[in-house]
Amino acid sequence: MSEKLVLIDGHSILNRAFFGIPDLTNSEGLHTNAVYGFLNILFKILEEEQPNYLTVAFDVSQPTFRHKMYAEYKGTRKPMAEELREQVPLMKEMLKAMGVTIVEKGGYEADDILGTIAKRSEAEGLEVSVVSGDRDLLQLATDHIKIRIPKTKRTGTEIEDYNTKEVLDKYHVTPIEFIDVKALMGDTSDNIPGVPGIGEKTATALIAQYGSIENCYAHVDEIKPPRASKNLKENYELAQMSKTLATIEIHADIDYDLQSARLEQIKDLYTEEAYLLCKRLEFKNMLGRFEVDAPKNQAEEHFKLVTEKKEAEKIFAKIKGIECAFQIIPMEEKKDANMDAGGQMNLFAAPQTNEFLGMAVCFGEKDTYFFKAGEELTSSVLSDLLTHSEAAGYMTLDLKPQLGLLHMIEQRENGCLNQKNIFDNVIAAYLLNPLKNEYPYEDIAKDYCSLMIPSRVDLLGKSGYDLAMDEKPEGFLKTVCFMAYTAFSSKKAMMEELKATGMEQLYETIEMPLVFTLADMEHTGIAIDAANLKEYGEKLAVRIKELETRIYQEAGEEFNINSPKQLGVILFEKLEMPYGKKTKTGYSTAADVLDKLAPEYPIVADILEYRQLTKLKSTYADGLANYIKEDGRIHTSFNQTITVTGRLSSTEPNLQNIPMRIELGRLIRKAFLPAKGCVFMDADYSQIELRVLAHMSGDEKLIEAYREAQDIHRITASQVFHIPFDEVTDLQRRNAKAVNFGIVYGISSFGLSQDLSISKKEAAEYIERYFETYPKIKTFLDGLVEDAKKNGYVTTMFGRRRPVPELSSSNFMQRSFGERVAMNAPIQGTAADIIKIAMIRVHDRLLEEHLKSRLIITVHDELLIETAEDEIDRVKEILTEGMQQAADLKVALAIDLHTGKNWYEAK
Repeated sequence: MSEKLVLIDGHSILNRAFFGIPDLTNSEGLHTNAVYGFLNILFKILEEEQPNYLTVAFDVSQPTFRHKMYAEYKGTRKPMAEELREQVPLMKEMLKAMGVTIVEKGGYEADDILGTIAKRSEAEGLEVSVVSGDRDLLQLATDHIKIRIPKTKRTGTEIEDYNTKEVLDKYHVTPIEFIDVKALMGDTSDNIPGVPGIGEKTATALIAQYGSIENCYAHVDEIKPPRASKNLKENYELAQMSKTLATIEIHADIDYDLQSARLEQIKDLYTEEAYLLCKRLEFKNMLGRFEVDAPKNQAEEHFKLVTEKKEAEKIFAKIKGIECAFQIIPMEEKKDANMDAGGQMNLFAAPQTNEFLGMAVCFGEKDTYFFKAGEELTSSVLSDLLTHSEAAGYMTLDLKPQLGLLHMIEQRENGCLNQKNIFDNVIAAYLLNPLKNEYPYEDIAKDYCSLMIPSRVDLLGKSGYDLAMDEKPEGFLKTVCFMAYTAFSSKKAMMEELKATGMEQLYETIEMPLVFTLADMEHTGIAIDAANLKEYGEKLAVRIKELETRIYQEAGEEFNINSPKQLGVILFEKLEMPYGKKTKTGYSTAADVLDKLAPEYPIVADILEYRQLTKLKSTYADGLANYIKEDGRIHTSFNQTITVTGRLSSTEPNLQNIPMRIELGRLIRKAFLPAKGCVFMDADYSQIELRVLAHMSGDEKLIEAYREAQDIHRITASQVFHIPFDEVTDLQRRNAKAVNFGIVYGISSFGLSQDLSISKKEAAEYIERYFETYPKIKTFLDGLVEDAKKNGYVTTMFGRRRPVPELSSSNFMQRSFGERVAMNAPIQGTAADIIKIAMIRVHDRLLEEHLKSRLIITVHDELLIETAEDEIDRVKEILTEGMQQAADLKVALAIDLHTGKNWYEAK
């Protein structure tokens, strides 16, 4: 059986992968989609071919013999996108790490290198597969040289294979004749001229009949149609040159040693160097291909398990006066921790009496310990040892969920541990790179310590901590110790970067104090009346049934309203409504499509309401009941490191998306009740983002309007539409409001036209008039975009950075999005910073004055306090001062404040 060689056209496959896979970036900001796609194609080819040899050829950026012959060769090609260009050296680095032979030579294209190696190898008796997205290589196909053309799709990679027969079947010419077809028809992508007036159909017919351009010319007077005959006569030299340009050189002067490209076995490609690079590029789902051991870190040798109290006390005594990192490992599962999966006693498991599994502590390169909670060394003992350890400072990953385990809720100090001496590496990592979705310890180690260490998934797979401690004790020990070790090792570099980026004060005065504020709020929670919630759900069910019946009547038949496919058929086929856009899965029934139809078609308005109410019922009326704890309260989680702008989000459950636009949505707030003897006090900022815009832009007209406490939307309408203030209609005010808030979000004329149901031209005129009215806003926003292009990021008033990599994209839509981000992020981010400052101030004042009232919920620009009835006046003062004095702006920070017996009344 013949040996097999696989040859890959490097640039071609990178290009195919780049355009076939959505843009991907790693935490360093490197674009990686082309490399990722290339590797997927490579792995697929290797699995299918099982070759004995592998080589990749690349083009070199310098003229070839073809350029010397014809200066305009490939002259019409667009420059390579920058996002792709930066991935070429990355791809070569990856191939070298895998030990793959790379061939490139100035003066030749990759096609010539591939053709030369393919023909040489065929002559030596090898079977050859050439992988390329370029059909020019079909001219190389023989019975022993197969051309493989991959197509990258969202569903995976499909490959077309061509030997001699397949080329003949599809193109009706032989592989060698394929050159002559191209010589006659030309090639716009390579700027090969061909013969004017001869297209693919004529060229194929002529070559199929005569075999070559030379033979066509020998029978030129017989050629049909006459126009083709005339054009070939007049342009024969052009056809000959085109043939030379189109012909792949198969005798290129290259040094190539076939044996150096030998693969003893495919798994040899999965080297430790390639594994490390895959980790750096964050190709997490490729790591399973590697059988190499995770790279050793010297710290592992010093990880120790401690189970005895006396030994723990000796170790904690060493911490006094030095810095140490800690990581508390929570319990995750409810099974009896003293029994393993088979019901046997598990000596490594924590007793049920403990609040957590244990604690990892690191205070030096050779000092990392995991203290397992047990009967003697209880979680309570461990908490006490840590909080009274008198370290010079503490570090940890994700402090907030650990505060409750340390019993530090609703107090600023617990022994020696307090908010001023704890460093949260995850919060720091978020500030330094807010574009990431998560901040696992291995990424922090890589980014700030240049350490490549195994991840939790590498060590534990998908096991929870409880199971892993039983089933994978060594991996469990390494995981928890790596967490503490990473926190200890990365602090210095992170602090230096926070200082270098101007975010040290943001971290110390806003984000870290906020950790404690949010922990208290989560712990306190908010009470909800289950009976009220049930009654609310029943009201929704009645209205949903009414809408359902009416929709069926209007449609003339019953159907699944929740099925976009069935709904599309009803609306756009049966009822023949406009705006129907059919896709592979049916008509689009997205909200933006239905919103256009709703004013004219009652059934569509009913469908939109039906959708709203069914979501309300499932998400809130039914869904919230699942989150009520034994204390009758819901304890949401506030996420501090999720949004790019710095805004907080809420999960399990999400209390920040409770609908406010429709009355039935607002009514759910009636189910949220204050504790006995309390009322709710609710305050939210009035137009905070517009006020921030007025301050940051310095526009005198906008500032003056706010200082005079005028209706900002009415005065904007008056000035933009050039009509007296008292004559502004409600419609004009609504339009001005849309423009005011749209400007904050970098709205386009198209977006505004959609919002206001006006023409794009009218919307453009509105925006133009707005900027004429407030000229400094235009200057300010343009300046933000220019600064972002120059610096790669924008900042808030408080120094928070938002990287804007989209501005350097070669894609117009991406760049446009980047411009909107550059305009909006400083404003929205500043507003987010201000509400955070207000939260901290209000929360701390309530504690400092030993009041019973508690801050319990934040929803964007809104704060809700469960207020003791005998503290209403004082809390009102604290809330008002805390919010209005959170920032010193050129315009006042105004708030709307209300109290009520439930959240609905307070809002």
